[in-house]
Amino acid sequence: MVMFSLRLNRTFALRRWFPIMILKARSAAQTVSLFIVAAGFTFVGIGHFTNTLFFEAIVPPYLPKPRLLVYLSDVFEVAGGIGILIPMLRQTARWGLIALLIAVFPANLYMAINPTAFVESEIPLWALYLRLPFQAVLIAWVYWTGRPALEFCSDTLSSESPISQSD
Repeated sequence: MVMFSLRLNRTFALRRWFPIMILKARSAAQTVSLFIVAAGFTFVGIGHFTNTLFFEAIVPPYLPKPRLLVYLSDVFEVAGGIGILIPMLRQTARWGLIALLIAVFPANLYMAINPTAFVESEIPLWALYLRLPFQAVLIAWVYWTGRPALEFCSDTLSSESPISQSD
């Protein structure tokens, strides 16, 4: 009984001295979104491996080695899609996917600037232009989906804490 009391008192003392981490549950929408993002990036990445010639054609000419860039982006898409499902890798995958979406933006811009080369391949002109703002939506979606579930609650700091509110 004394041992339990000491542990309990130590716990309350820690709460006074340090911020408490509160585990927030993911919403159902975030959980579903997590699986959609993972499946989307994984399957699109695999799909890019099967249609490499098309994706080489959308790499802007000023970038070197289009095939290598396509393969690299595909590997990172698949790795990010799988990684976002693994809690320990989620933050790395989240930022990696956001970086990937920014990195492939020049290809989307190149397609919009040179639509004649791509409209013939049965991509509607409106879709080429819609891809540009949609990239920002995808970035926001990946950011929201991969948000950490832990939050620091600093309002539990007491005035007798060595960690002052003004620090």
